[in-house]
Amino acid sequence: MDRRLFLELCGLTVASGFYSGLAPAARAAGAPRWLGNEIEVDVVIAGGGLGGCAAAMAALRAGAPRVLMTEPTDWIGGQLTQQAVPPDENRYIETHGATRSYRQFREHVRDYYRRYYPLTDAVRDKPNLNPGNGRVSRLCHEPRVALAVLEAMLAPAITAGRLVVLLNTHPIGAEVDGDQVRALRLACPDGSQRIARAPFFIDATEEGDLLPLTGAEFVTGFESRAETGEDHAPDHAQPDNIQSLTWVLAAGYREGEDHTIERPATYDFWRDYVPQLEPKPWPGKLLALHYSRPRTLEPLVLSFIPSVPTRPLPATPTLNLWLYRRIVDGSQHEPGAMPTDATIVNWPQNDYWLGNVYNVSPEERARNLEQSRQLSLSLLYWLQTEAPRPDGGQGWPGLCPRGDLTGTPDGLAKYPYIRESRRMRAEFTILEGHVGRDMRLRLTGAPPDEVTAEPFPDSVGVGLYNIDLHPSTGGDNYIDFAALPFRIPLGALIHRRVENLLAANKNIGSTHLTNGCYRLHPVEWNIGEAAGALAAFCLARGEAPRRVRNDEATLADFQRSLTEQGFELAWRHLPAQPPVLAPA
Repeated sequence: MDRRLFLELCGLTVASGFYSGLAPAARAAGAPRWLGNEIEVDVVIAGGGLGGCAAAMAALRAGAPRVLMTEPTDWIGGQLTQQAVPPDENRYIETHGATRSYRQFREHVRDYYRRYYPLTDAVRDKPNLNPGNGRVSRLCHEPRVALAVLEAMLAPAITAGRLVVLLNTHPIGAEVDGDQVRALRLACPDGSQRIARAPFFIDATEEGDLLPLTGAEFVTGFESRAETGEDHAPDHAQPDNIQSLTWVLAAGYREGEDHTIERPATYDFWRDYVPQLEPKPWPGKLLALHYSRPRTLEPLVLSFIPSVPTRPLPATPTLNLWLYRRIVDGSQHEPGAMPTDATIVNWPQNDYWLGNVYNVSPEERARNLEQSRQLSLSLLYWLQTEAPRPDGGQGWPGLCPRGDLTGTPDGLAKYPYIRESRRMRAEFTILEGHVGRDMRLRLTGAPPDEVTAEPFPDSVGVGLYNIDLHPSTGGDNYIDFAALPFRIPLGALIHRRVENLLAANKNIGSTHLTNGCYRLHPVEWNIGEAAGALAAFCLARGEAPRRVRNDEATLADFQRSLTEQGFELAWRHLPAQPPVLAPA
């Protein structure tokens, strides 16, 4: 569906780069109002990713009268939409390990496909429909569908005049008074600047942008073992050692056609590049059908065979990368309805770790982002022209960029997939010893079948994922080891000094290591939803976030309200482990 038509059907218009409710609802008493270039609301949320959207929904649901959310691109949804990353989720996600609203979002995605897509009757009736049948997730789907669902979930509040969403807008400055943030200065798409004032500010940006802007203390990179006591930490801090980023690409396949792109400017470099990583080397060139197995760092041989809807794929003894993050499976639709399948190219082969985006000049940051784009385009060109085929030939010229799925002219995502943010110096920092299985076994002495993660008493949610770190700018190969089903401590969302700044993304009080299991889609949503709920709770009670955490009775009231809203504060009894979706 055309995006403008969709918004009009929801009672919304797109003007001046932002969504606003139509009259008369937007003029209702208490609705956000612009006075010149300034607006005053109750909560300002910087960043419209999953954490930001969840924070907005929660704040509004819990009674915050007026909320403003900014988004630097023209798509809300973060990882799922403008970064084009299908959801990485815990294996129990259909029944455990997420908030009620996150599971509602997932069902809305399935309902969208059932309502608008020409699925076969058998596929439409599947209770756990997986639109793309990708192996990485039980809900591999198109970025545009996630965008449509999120816009629909926010539409009532926008139309009622309680929520303003500023697109193509990002914070560039802050007004701070001691330990209080008073306002943010926003850069708007028309070149103007606006001021947003509020009692509470939520940093849901992908890179923790509000931390340096407000002067709030933060950390980047790998902390030292002396600071954290973590088994996997280095002897000395490495602030510039950050997980690789990926400029994700969407591709389809049209057999018998030639869609070879123009040879990328840096293709020769990437074609010959051999990663120099430790403690075990990469198994050869980066552009190849192999990589280091994350858990053991031993070579893992792969395959790549694109599919067409009318012909089943041949069985292969290795992981077929085409199927890993496939988001369109034409075989699930009526014959001829989907002439091509589509997949998301987000593999180790297009992870970029040769430069940093933090602690560098704007010029160096721009160069590194452009090199990450060049790497992804070079991988596509290699797949089109040189990748080995089962028949002994080279290249799949029928591979075509699917910019129609990413909203871009070249098939690349609108924004790079950022795995590791700046992280706030929080009231509480989550360490490997709180969630890592082996370190918990050592510290607690519990039997392997009884060991649990730290039972944080200020829990505001749960999650489960390996401590999974992709190769990093410091030359580390994969760091990947087991984490236990964990809780999300409220203290990790509250800055240790700044009183009214909350975290709602990967910028929580975690370490380089624990970021590896707190960075995925359902956990980010839960973090954002908790931050929004906390801001609304504090507004209603006249409380400071720090007191909510540290006063036993107030914390109990807040956690009770979260439970009523559908949060899981502790892991319930887990069912028998379902089959693993993809090899480690």
